[in-house]
Amino acid sequence: LMIPVFAFLEQYISNYGIIIILLVVFIKFLLLPLSYKSYIAMAKMRVLKPALDALKAKHGEDMQKIQLEQMGLYREMGINPLSGCIPVLLQMPILLAMFNFFPNAIALRQQAFLWASDLSTYDAIIHLPFNIPAYGSHVSLFTLLMTASTILYTWSNNQLTPVQGPMKLMTYMMPFTFMFILNSFPAGLSLYYFVSN
Repeated sequence: LMIPVFAFLEQYISNYGIIIILLVVFIKFLLLPLSYKSYIAMAKMRVLKPALDALKAKHGEDMQKIQLEQMGLYREMGINPLSGCIPVLLQMPILLAMFNFFPNAIALRQQAFLWASDLSTYDAIIHLPFNIPAYGSHVSLFTLLMTASTILYTWSNNQLTPVQGPMKLMTYMMPFTFMFILNSFPAGLSLYYFVSN
């Protein structure tokens, strides 16, 4: 699906950075029904936030009692806590397709966008005199921007939905994990995820 859309945009637009941005818009539009369900689930959770905060205040640090009453509250209100996760899981094939598309897109070779001189490889803004294991010997700016935008997006979501305990820490660890993974991937992929955020 991505290759024909990319080829279509390529016929009319010569700047591959703009093509990537339009690809994000197309995919967001395609995933709108799934995203809408996820947003509805988050809105329901937001409505329950005062009640969940009251549960925390009532039970203090007793996570087991909080979770039991929380599940009862969800049942009472007709909310499935997994309803926000299922649309995200259904989006995974498209995200994996992007993860495979950008490293193999020959058209991106030697194509510049903003500070990146080649969207088919990493956009190193700093070359380190040493190698960091699993990170590399350079710093990619699109990857840093993608990480920062993901952290801001995560922080914003955590303000609206009640994420607690180890799960909250995990939501902040994932952007850093992706920073290490994507630092040596093509700048086009990091640009895609940055604009997507």
